[in-house]
Amino acid sequence: MRRIELLLNEYGHSHTNKLNIFIHAVAVPAIYFVTLGLLWSVPRPEVLLHFDVTWAHIAVVPMLYYYFRLSGPIGAAMTLLSVVALYGIMLLEGTRYEVWEVCLTLFVVMWILQFIGHKIEGKSPSFFKDVQFLLVGPAWWWVHWLKRMNIPY
Repeated sequence: MRRIELLLNEYGHSHTNKLNIFIHAVAVPAIYFVTLGLLWSVPRPEVLLHFDVTWAHIAVVPMLYYYFRLSGPIGAAMTLLSVVALYGIMLLEGTRYEVWEVCLTLFVVMWILQFIGHKIEGKSPSFFKDVQFLLVGPAWWWVHWLKRMNIPY
C-alpha cells in the first residue's frame, strides 16, 4: 500500500461521523487559508519586501513538496488551494480589516469547530498521535473531491 493510502486510512479512522466529516470539510481548508494569512502577516525583513514575498509564500514551497511526494494529483490540488488562498489573502489585504485579525479569529473558530467534531466523533484528533496529520488533513479533504471526479490520487 502506498504511503498516501496508509496516511489517509489512519486519518479516516477518526473521521467517520457524518457531522465531524462535514465540520472538517469546512474547517480544514479554512484553517489552511487562515494559517497562510497569519504567516502573510508576520513582519518581513527588507530582502523579502524587495521581492514582494511573504512568509506564507515561503511556507507553501516545502508544503507543496511534501504533497507532491505523497501524490501528484494531491500536490496539484494543493497547489490550486494555495494559489486561491494566497489570492484571497491578497484581496483581504485590500479591505478595511487587518489580515491577521480576520485570520486569527477564523483560526480560533475553526479549531473550536474541529474539536467539537472530534467530541461528537468520540475520537481524538489524528495529529495528537503524529503532527504530520496536520498536513494530511487537507490531502484527505482533496481525496473526497478527486474521487468524485474519478481522478486517481
